[in-house]
Amino acid sequence: MGREFIDLFEEWSKSYDDTVGGHDIEYQEVFKHYDGILDSVTDRAFGHVLEFGVGTGNLTERLLKKGLKVSGIEPSPAMREIAVSKLSGKTEIVDGDFIDFPKPDQVDSIVSTYAFHHLTDEEKEKAIANYGKLLNTGGKIVFADTMYQSKEAHERAIQDARQAGFHNLANDLQTEYYTTTPFLEKVLEANGYKVNFERCNQFVWIMDAEKL
Repeated sequence: MGREFIDLFEEWSKSYDDTVGGHDIEYQEVFKHYDGILDSVTDRAFGHVLEFGVGTGNLTERLLKKGLKVSGIEPSPAMREIAVSKLSGKTEIVDGDFIDFPKPDQVDSIVSTYAFHHLTDEEKEKAIANYGKLLNTGGKIVFADTMYQSKEAHERAIQDARQAGFHNLANDLQTEYYTTTPFLEKVLEANGYKVNFERCNQFVWIMDAEKL
């Protein structure tokens, strides 16, 4: 459910905003066009939004500025603390993860950025099945995350990171649960969604799934 990475989140919370701002050379490409990616997810969201992996609240802040109601879920206490401070109490950020979370009666959009890869493919499938119980027809899942068009593309990315001397990135790509767009498309269609993928940079795609 991604909670095995909480110690990493606790430590990363101190420098997360610097990393997404491009100050860590190993992750510059991962976070290339970061603001545009958050804006694109925000543009696709509507109504009551359930956000997973709030982190330091960067996407949440944009959603609130758009005038949307946001229910935020974040498993890391350190990340939650930063988000709550940044958002000045404008919405509640509660403990939870993609599968185990306080469930609202109904939401219109489910969003996340840079977090779905913390789940195994089996857990991703379980999560997507559960979200259908919260969304009405026309509701959306909009996730921006690192994903690949094939397993071979994932392996090439690991090799490229090693050759560039980006050992932290290579380790990240090996140890977390990065998936493929064909797998997600298959799972979403099986659960009654129409899905489109839009590439944002060398690593990140936006998955935009509408419940039929």
